[in-house]
Amino acid sequence: MTELEKGPLGRRRGRGARERILGASQQLFCEQGINRTGMDQLCAAAQVSKRTAYQHFTGKDELVAEYLRRFDPDVMPGVFDRTDLTPRERLLAAFDMPASMPLCPYIAAAVELHDPQHPASRYAREYKIAIAARLAETAREAGATDPEQLGEQLALLIDGASARTRVTNSESFSTAAAIAAVLIDNAIPASAAGRADDGRDTAASAPVRAGGR
Repeated sequence: MTELEKGPLGRRRGRGARERILGASQQLFCEQGINRTGMDQLCAAAQVSKRTAYQHFTGKDELVAEYLRRFDPDVMPGVFDRTDLTPRERLLAAFDMPASMPLCPYIAAAVELHDPQHPASRYAREYKIAIAARLAETAREAGATDPEQLGEQLALLIDGASARTRVTNSESFSTAAAIAAVLIDNAIPASAAGRADDGRDTAASAPVRAGGR
């Protein structure tokens, strides 16, 4: 049975401690950044002792990496796993981000941490590679002549739109989507586009929001 102990406010804590720590990290890292958030503050926000925190995470480095893993563990399934959209539509759906979307947490973490060997930096890199791979896979389904190149181009557009939205405090994904449409149409021969449309699921298409970045 999981040990129960008294947290900083005297409340008894148990199995939910890990989730509270991760919830506090998501809020604090997003609001004030990773480097400005210390373990003491995290523990106070999660209402756990530092002893409990270190039972769940070996240190802040592991916690930051796990914080990133929680954002989108399946790499935008709400876009890439949809069967009611054509491959081309799935590529464009990756740009359907809400105007209130904050800076991509993977970019933010990599910029803040500097160290490319930090566990969170490595995970951010793996995630970005995975996004480009899923875009390339979808581009291949759509009939792109060079799906890997198109995947990298679209991944770069997504990251650029995220950064520009944050810096200018104005929505940039619609502009990025318009550029993406030109790149996609130039990369997919008309004959291949027609075949992809013919293979579309007959289910009605619904609005989509990207699950990640």
